[in-house]
Amino acid sequence: MSQTTTGITTLTGTACPLDQANVDTDQIIPKQFLTSVSRAGFGKHLFHDWRYLDLEEKEPNPEFVLNKPEHKGAAVLLARENFGCGSSREHAPWALSDFGFKAVIATSFADIFYGNCMNNQLLPIALSSSEMDVLFAAVANDASAVISIDLPAQTVSVGDTSMSFDIAEHHKNNLVKGLDAIGQTLELTDDIESFEAKQPVWL
Repeated sequence: MSQTTTGITTLTGTACPLDQANVDTDQIIPKQFLTSVSRAGFGKHLFHDWRYLDLEEKEPNPEFVLNKPEHKGAAVLLARENFGCGSSREHAPWALSDFGFKAVIATSFADIFYGNCMNNQLLPIALSSSEMDVLFAAVANDASAVISIDLPAQTVSVGDTSMSFDIAEHHKNNLVKGLDAIGQTLELTDDIESFEAKQPVWL
């Protein structure tokens, strides 16, 4: 994975194939772990109900894809449609990032989850179902297959196949510059101060 000091330009790494639709935020990070306002430490509990056979998280489920040794260290999570549906908890992208994922590529995303990803430098990419089939097939054929993402060019590549994805210009700008919603506002500090200076004192 390569990344600028201020944001994302390109990402390169292996992928973990979670071939499921409608993965909700309650599965991504269950409610009992929402005990901190810090963004760190949630990766341990990512997909808790699927990753572990016990409540104490001491017995990993060997059948769950994240626990398979060939997908250890993956930087990209692959999924199907409506990823991140359910509650609006921002802890979901926190958990994915803390676990080590830099991007999630899926057929579609829940709107609030998508926005939360943008504010937390986790790149969500939506591709068509047939394009997702290509990525899943590539990883099934070779777990070490490298997924390359070029954010400025808006492309995802695996092997000799390259696919384009859509992203709003302001979202791309924020990710490349490493900005959240507050940081985006602070880019307009001069304009804000100029506007305030022109207002009557009583305002």
